[in-house]
Amino acid sequence: MPTKFLLREDQLPRSWYNILADLKSPPAPVLHPQTKKPVGPQDLAPLFPMAIIEQEMSTRREVPIPDEVRSALALWRPTPLHRAERLEKAIGTRSHVYYKYEGVSPSGSHKPNTAVAQAYYNAKEGVKRLATETGAGQWGSSLAFAGQLFGLEVTVYMVRISYEQKPYRRSMMQTWGAKVFASPSEKTNAGRGILAKDPRSNGSLGIAISEAVEDAATHDDTKYSLGSVLNHVCMHQTVIGLEAQEQMKSAGEYPDVVIACHGGGSNFSGIALPFARDKINGKQVRLLAAEPSSCPTLTKGVYAFDYGDTVGMTPIVKMHTLGHDFMPPGIHAGGLRYHGAAPLVSRLVEDDVVEAIAYPQRSCFEAAVTFARTEGIIPAPESSHAIKAAIDEAKKADAEGKTRVILFNLSGHGHFDLGAYDQFFAGKLEDFEYPREAVEKSMKNLPQVEF
Repeated sequence: MPTKFLLREDQLPRSWYNILADLKSPPAPVLHPQTKKPVGPQDLAPLFPMAIIEQEMSTRREVPIPDEVRSALALWRPTPLHRAERLEKAIGTRSHVYYKYEGVSPSGSHKPNTAVAQAYYNAKEGVKRLATETGAGQWGSSLAFAGQLFGLEVTVYMVRISYEQKPYRRSMMQTWGAKVFASPSEKTNAGRGILAKDPRSNGSLGIAISEAVEDAATHDDTKYSLGSVLNHVCMHQTVIGLEAQEQMKSAGEYPDVVIACHGGGSNFSGIALPFARDKINGKQVRLLAAEPSSCPTLTKGVYAFDYGDTVGMTPIVKMHTLGHDFMPPGIHAGGLRYHGAAPLVSRLVEDDVVEAIAYPQRSCFEAAVTFARTEGIIPAPESSHAIKAAIDEAKKADAEGKTRVILFNLSGHGHFDLGAYDQFFAGKLEDFEYPREAVEKSMKNLPQVEF
């Protein structure tokens, strides 16, 4: 039996899937940060090109992928689907474990799937520069790459703890022409305000978003670009799940459970949303989001209206949140250290379409090492959460005397994260359980809205 399932280049999806067309209940409106009233297209125009705004608000089930974007995606897509037979043998399971591997992209993760699309639409509308944030550096490097494809300058505000932990991600962005600043920085009012209160701040995605949004809003030639959370980002990522559905048909199986790590929600949405459509239409499939216990947005967060950034410059959305003033511990899964979750994923959790589970980082690194020693790929720390969940699901099935088909998204490789593996092998990684009391304290600072 084959263990690798490939699609031809001409089988790359021609449309993105928009789950807004199939939700059981519509998502809450997006609110203006000052007026607390629903935003319109013109409210978002200082930040995004009109084509992106239209996609953010669209309820069309299928949105065509422009030929220029498909051509760029074809540099690495379709990505392979693997049957993890060696991992199955190592853990002694009867279940069938498959993984979709997104680490074959130029930047080594799933992030270019939306970076390419966003760069294309901005360039088409005459934008000269993009400002963005990045946690672990995967998004920043992906947008730097995409900016080169479409002739855009890129400025990246990189969370300071990751800026220091992952210097080669910074080098990667600079190789593709981006300017990279440690966040909080002295470049923006938001950054200067944070540093005045805490000169040694490790930073957070919320702070970096505040800086990037301020940068875009104060420069006429610049727009803001976000790598997760928003509807259009989740939609761009559905190429992952659409391809996986065709590849699972080639394997002659359909998953009992679909798993991905979860931070803001982009790679989880990418693989899960096409299967969520199946579930909404009556198919028996579980969708499992695996997050860090140090940043338990879905498992401990409150479903409420909150800002997407720390300072309160972004629109207010209803999502699972730990509070926009959340300051994460310096765990190595930097891409999962966000205080909020995609409104689409949050809505699906509330509708019992999606489940969530949280893991401490040491057990995830153990799972990652097991995977690397069997399947050969060193996973990104973020992806290790999905691996841990997949192994646990296989073991649960064995304990129940069942054989399950398990599919997970391996969202990126860990070649730039070997410092974290060094700390794991040296026994220096610490587990941290984010206290519920801290969440309750942050809830007192949520914006007051009437919806």
